[in-house]
Amino acid sequence: MKAILALAAVLLLPAAAAPAPRASWEWPLSPRPAVLRTFDPPYKPWMSGHRGVDLEATHAGVPVTSPESGTVSFVGVVVDRPVITIDHGGGLRSSFEPVESPLTAGAVVAKGEIIGTLQPGHCGALACVHWGVRRGDAYVNPLEFVTDLRPSILLPLGLDTG
Repeated sequence: MKAILALAAVLLLPAAAAPAPRASWEWPLSPRPAVLRTFDPPYKPWMSGHRGVDLEATHAGVPVTSPESGTVSFVGVVVDRPVITIDHGGGLRSSFEPVESPLTAGAVVAKGEIIGTLQPGHCGALACVHWGVRRGDAYVNPLEFVTDLRPSILLPLGLDTG
């Protein structure tokens, strides 16, 4: 009986402690892109790190789509790259670079709608888009919104659950 209770506690604890998956957004590139560089947030806000993910595109000039509906909050050049930012509500904002867009701040976009065109240069010779997501002022991993990142839990073979 103790073994069954201990197993139940082990199985239920991770599910209760982990946030529910939010993988309801769409990938901003099609077909589903390879991740060239993963999310690597800095330890402190002023330190270096990678505050988003770099997604491989088939070539420069491909359309970039909104992963979720929202309102365009910024379109312009930051440093030397064209950037578009979409406010998805609930404190969530996505930014894409280098993406040139005909849209203007205040435009409402639907999930899957084309928001701009990928420009060359971010990943050298490879075509890629940098996608960052912020919740408030904190950067979060964009992949949380398109795939379930929770770890798999393996059970031993031959476990008698009946």
